[in-house]
Amino acid sequence: MEQLEELKRLLTERSPDLVLQTNEPMAGHTTFRIGGPVALMALPKTVQEAKTALKTAQELDIKPFFLGNGSNLLVADSGYPSFIVKLAGEFEEIHTSAVREGKATLEAGGAVLLSRIAGRALEAGLAGLEFAGGIPGSLGGAVTMNAGAYGGEIAQKASLVRALDRSGGERFFEAEECDFGYRKSIFSGGDYLILGASFELDQDDPAAIRARMEGLSARRREKQPLEYPSAGSMFKRPPGHFAAALIDQCGLKGLTVGGAQVSEKHAGFVVNRGGATCGDVLALVEQVKERVLAQTGVELEMEVKLLG
Repeated sequence: MEQLEELKRLLTERSPDLVLQTNEPMAGHTTFRIGGPVALMALPKTVQEAKTALKTAQELDIKPFFLGNGSNLLVADSGYPSFIVKLAGEFEEIHTSAVREGKATLEAGGAVLLSRIAGRALEAGLAGLEFAGGIPGSLGGAVTMNAGAYGGEIAQKASLVRALDRSGGERFFEAEECDFGYRKSIFSGGDYLILGASFELDQDDPAAIRARMEGLSARRREKQPLEYPSAGSMFKRPPGHFAAALIDQCGLKGLTVGGAQVSEKHAGFVVNRGGATCGDVLALVEQVKERVLAQTGVELEMEVKLLG
């Protein structure tokens, strides 16, 4: 804690406008609505503030956790006893270029929600990000895990990623340097803070784009438990199988521990039915993994990250 106090003192001295929060409840920063307090959180609004936060943390040998919208995150009930960086301000902006020869560039900051990016692309008559309309994450998290849905993924349209390394040094990554794969990228190890990304998109009729987005949205509403807080798909897709199908096959829909439940609508989701703790979720996940392994021989792996 002395290190964190020193970090707070130095950041206040070096970057007076940088917003710092202490003992901030993480339940308000995750889509699961679960999690105890974080010891110290910085919310940089500019590149310089972000650079100062990372450089100062490295001087004190503190490794920040980079937080997006918390849509793929489960935080411990005791919270997180270290330092979190969450982008704000100019990192919530979106810009589009003029269309040339049927193509245009969309640039967005790391803190922008994917739903906003998909909406802006629609407004500009730019196709290629329709799949992102219902993904609850921010761009930084989406790039990090190469988020995708319904056959689309970030890797298909991303052209350039802007990031800071842990010393605060600015880096630019062309798409081919990002090592995108299934729910992973070069950024998955947490060594880079994603400041933003650019996408090369194709001009299309806004009505056609809207129709595709509405079709995907209807499929989501029909199949996913959007009425409850969750972290999306709880488990990675096992090779040759679908996690939800295996869980359903084992009769585990509706299985409940405390306030946590295997969704009755989609077995791949664990939902917070009200007052669920991290402990509830982890106990439920263990039961599901044990039952699926015993009955099918397939070992499930959590896709949702655990913090704290």
